Amino acid sequence: MSRGGAPLSGRRIVVTRPRHQAGPLSSALRELGAEVVEAPAIRIEPPLDLGPLDAALARLETYDWIVFTSANGVEAFFGRLAELALPAPERAAFAAIGPATAEALGERGPEATVVPERFVAEEVFDALASRGFVEGRRFLLPRADIAREALPRLLRGAGAEVDVVVAYRTVPDTSGVRAAAEAVARGEIDAVTFTSASTVWSFFEALDPAAVRGRTAAASIGPITSAALDELGMPPDVEAEAYTIDGLVDAILRYFEESREES
Repeated sequence: MSRGGAPLSGRRIVVTRPRHQAGPLSSALRELGAEVVEAPAIRIEPPLDLGPLDAALARLETYDWIVFTSANGVEAFFGRLAELALPAPERAAFAAIGPATAEALGERGPEATVVPERFVAEEVFDALASRGFVEGRRFLLPRADIAREALPRLLRGAGAEVDVVVAYRTVPDTSGVRAAAEAVARGEIDAVTFTSASTVWSFFEALDPAAVRGRTAAASIGPITSAALDELGMPPDVEAEAYTIDGLVDAILRYFEESREES
C-alpha cells in the first residue's frame, strides 16, 4: 500500500517511550502511514545503590520464584548478573507480566512458567495463586524504583516471603518532550501514545493537561497507564484491549477509522 493510501496517512503521532525502546511502536505507526514524532519522556538508569540488587543476585539459589514486571527489569537483572560474573539461577522458576517481558526473558535463556492473560500485577498474582505457587514460597521481584506495591502486598498476604529490589530507575527525560508538547498545544499532533504511568507523569511535567484536551488524542497501552491519565483529569481517548505495542497500534488504528467514519 502506498503511503498516500495508508490508514494513518496525514496523522502526526507522538511516541513517548524511552529512546532505546521506541523502535517497534514507531515502525508500526510509520508502516500505517503516520508521521512519528519521537519524544522520549523517560530514560532508564541503574539504581543509585546497587547493594540490595547485588545481595539478591548472590543468593539466587534461595528463591523459588523470580518475577519480572517489565522487559527493563529483565535487562537490568541479567545485565548486572553478567557484570558480576555470576551464574544464571538454576533453581528458581520465572514469571513474566506479559509477552514482551517473557520474550526478553527467553532471549536470555530461561522460559517463563507463568504469563497471565491480562498484563497487570494483580493478574500475575492470580495466575500464581491459582496454581498453588505462592504460600510458603520465596519470591524475588527485581523492578523499577517507582513500581506499584500491589504484587508484593498480594504475595505476602497469601503467605509468601518476598524480596523486592530496585533493578533500575525510571528517570523523567523532558529534553525531547518540550518541542512535542508545544506542537500538541498548537494543535499539530493527532495523538500522543503512553506506554506506562511514568511516561504520562513526565510528559505532563512539560505541558498542562488543560492544553491538550480537545486538541489531541491520548492513547494508553492499558489500565494502569489510563489511571495515571485519569488522575490528571485527562481520560484516555484510546486504550488498548491487549496491553501490548501491537494492541496499542490496533486501538489507534480503530480510533482514527471510527473518527473518519463519523466525520
